[in-house]
Amino acid sequence: MNRKSFLKRSGLALTPALLPAIPVWANEKEQTPFNADGPYVKFFADGDFFDGIAYLQQLEEANKKQYLKVDRYGNGGAVEELEKRFATVTGKEKAIYMPSGTMANQLAIAVLSGENTKVFVQDTSHVYRDEADAAQSIFNKRLMPLAKDKTFFTAEELKQAIENLGHEEVFKSGIGCVSVENPVRRTDERMIPLDEIKKISGYCRSNNIKLHLDGARIYMASAWSGIGVKEYASYFDTVYISLYKYLGASGGAILCGDKEVIDKMPHLIKIHGGNMFGNWLNAAMALHRLDGIEERLQAAIKRANEIFAALGPLGISVSALENGTNTYKVKFPDGTDGQKLQKELRDHFILMPPPGRDNIGKLTVNETLLYREKEYIVDAFTTALKK
Repeated sequence: MNRKSFLKRSGLALTPALLPAIPVWANEKEQTPFNADGPYVKFFADGDFFDGIAYLQQLEEANKKQYLKVDRYGNGGAVEELEKRFATVTGKEKAIYMPSGTMANQLAIAVLSGENTKVFVQDTSHVYRDEADAAQSIFNKRLMPLAKDKTFFTAEELKQAIENLGHEEVFKSGIGCVSVENPVRRTDERMIPLDEIKKISGYCRSNNIKLHLDGARIYMASAWSGIGVKEYASYFDTVYISLYKYLGASGGAILCGDKEVIDKMPHLIKIHGGNMFGNWLNAAMALHRLDGIEERLQAAIKRANEIFAALGPLGISVSALENGTNTYKVKFPDGTDGQKLQKELRDHFILMPPPGRDNIGKLTVNETLLYREKEYIVDAFTTALKK
């Protein structure tokens, strides 16, 4: 099938741009990942975002590997294939596509908790800070935050919080479940040490408490820790993984767990307004980009280490964060004009957030570092610093 026929048959010729939110410091020129001069290297976000044309090009590549199949209200087609793929990836009995990570988190927590209301979460978690109090206002769950301003709570802190309930509250409403985000976006994508996850999981299972993983960025934790996604998922009853943060889709999420839990989701998705006629555009893209994701991330880490080492002699210091994944701290030479540096790099097809007045900022590693050779990127920084 040629490009014209593909666009006509898929109904994508009239599809509007599918680009997710771009940082405020990016301009229109930057919204196209590929142009006549080549691709952009982006030291922000967890993966590449594709605009309308680039998105169609990616789908064309996917269609060459395997003819793209549409779903109907989440049934069949690319959606069903994606669900089966992620069930295998996570080692769970079943998986289901959802329109958003918020819905995946909230429905998982609600089903795992049953009639019990208390849900323990990290203070810095997406569930607690970024989901518009959905647990309280819609699902009648009471979020119990632990580890103020920290990446994670320990198993001992969880145990103490649960045991103290009998002394701190008169009326008992029951513990629903525990939700853990790993890695944590609000703490620069730091991850929870595996030993602590094992202790938390062991405590929950010995006390018959269900455990949910907000693993939106779990592939980042896996790449930087060397621990497989399946092993991470094995310590939890349910796990949510994002489809757009590094898999290129314009939206969507996948929730994996036991069949008994996942079989309850279609009805809940429907009554909460998430059952859409066609989801195959996102599912097909995620399937396409899922192939080789681990290898590409490992290559990106290797490329980043080479680049950062070469930037040292230029006076640019890059250091990893404690328990960090793909976010790094960067310090530019004193006197550097961060705004001008950013502009010069942009002219060389390199995008990065501007450093602060103290010339300290953050660089995020993703597979766009593979779009250009290490020497090109280092030369671009050298030239930009001189200017």
